[in-house]
Amino acid sequence: MPSILITGANRGLGLEWARQYAETGWRVLATCRQPEAAHELQALARRLPELSLHRLDVTDAAQVRSLAGALRGVALDILLNNAGIYLEKYAEPVLGLLDYDGWARTCAVNTLGAVRVTEAFLDHVARSEWRLVVTIGSHMGSITDIAAPGSYYYRSSKAALNAAMKGLAQALRPRGIGVLILHPGWVRTRMGGPNAPLLPEESVLGMRASIERFTLADTGRFFRYDGTEIPW
Repeated sequence: MPSILITGANRGLGLEWARQYAETGWRVLATCRQPEAAHELQALARRLPELSLHRLDVTDAAQVRSLAGALRGVALDILLNNAGIYLEKYAEPVLGLLDYDGWARTCAVNTLGAVRVTEAFLDHVARSEWRLVVTIGSHMGSITDIAAPGSYYYRSSKAALNAAMKGLAQALRPRGIGVLILHPGWVRTRMGGPNAPLLPEESVLGMRASIERFTLADTGRFFRYDGTEIPW
């Protein structure tokens, strides 16, 4: 049975990733900061025995190391870095009044968290058959695509994430480990809002197709959910 570990699996895209992979017979290790409050994920786990819940805050180095140790010996075919925050959704920053603590927190989750989890679980991925790290980025991390002001925290955290994952792809290629960066599109989740055109199931189905097509020739590349490549 192939296996996948998902960060931020308690809602939105993370929950949909967990559902789709568990329903197709994968072993799903679904992680989030507060499993006891993740009621939809708990219901999913009761229905799908292939799915298990695990506590993980990607900004807590000790917690990341502890879970990696608890899962020692487990082979992870896919490590899915999905956890992320977008503080500007609630209050767009104004020049002269930037919240540098909020900016640092955004980078701590979106950039450092994904790299920290990847580093901790490399041996788990290396012992699997698929050997793939998938990271959920955003087209807002594409410097080429910036055409308007704002979203400084989120944009810079995702651009830094792209750079880090591109570098990791080069480092991990000799071990046969691939790195795939995916933009899910504008999705109808709490982060995306009610006016988003895509449903979570549509987005995840598209991204899963990119995963199915992946070869090491694609490592370090950046794709939309529909398979088209995004400029850096």
